[in-house]
Amino acid sequence: MTAKEIKRTLQSEFVRTLRKPFVDAVKTYELVKPGDKVAVCISGGKDSMLLALLLQDLQHTVDFDLVFLAMDPGYAPEGRRHLEENAKRMDIPLEIFDTDVLRVAGVHSAEHPCFLCAKMRRGYLYTEARKRGCNKIALGHHYDDAIGTVLMGLIYGGQVQAMLPRVKAKNYEGMELIRPLYFTREQSVLDWAEYCSLTFLPCDCPAKKLESDTKRAEIKQLIASLAANNPQIEANIFNAVKNVDTAKLLGWRDANGKHNFLDQFD
Repeated sequence: MTAKEIKRTLQSEFVRTLRKPFVDAVKTYELVKPGDKVAVCISGGKDSMLLALLLQDLQHTVDFDLVFLAMDPGYAPEGRRHLEENAKRMDIPLEIFDTDVLRVAGVHSAEHPCFLCAKMRRGYLYTEARKRGCNKIALGHHYDDAIGTVLMGLIYGGQVQAMLPRVKAKNYEGMELIRPLYFTREQSVLDWAEYCSLTFLPCDCPAKKLESDTKRAEIKQLIASLAANNPQIEANIFNAVKNVDTAKLLGWRDANGKHNFLDQFD
């Protein structure tokens, strides 16, 4: 398929499963506004490449600017080449900048590099986006990532938290992180990639088989097994963090610190 043909699928075969949930998320959470300059953060995977195409399409109805950034954290040469070829095939004007994130994270946090790696990646992306005059960075996290995060926090972190569709940057004043694929199902992205005969860059991290990645796979399998018996499971997990009854929590924390239900007990 040519770039034009690939993009056309989002207006035809995949308008209901990909374009509609994308537009719904953008409208629901006010993710993109006229005058914005958004840096689309391209990892080389299926989700971020799809996000790039959907945001390009959105420019037909919303007046905003885009740049497309990819960080090379230390890819093998064939990995970078695959990324560049896909961007060219889909007519995405990609800017790639080099870092040594994989090496640094491996040296300074050998047993648990994922947190440090993610933090460093985010910092580099904010910095490069700001250099280009952007006020937002867009990441390719989808619906399945969101519900997986809820269970990861609950089961392995002992906390209730959501992956938010829109976040103000703490260390980069005036900047935001947005997740326009928030309502998009991963299976729909996989179906689209297969339909278009697209292959994408897998995770090139040497820590791929470590505990944190294994736990995410376990959570994914758990959700799938529960959903096999109850199709509402995924929606219930997603909605749970929208319907929190704070009057029935033992404790919680906010910008003012930690709180206990006894603080308001008469």
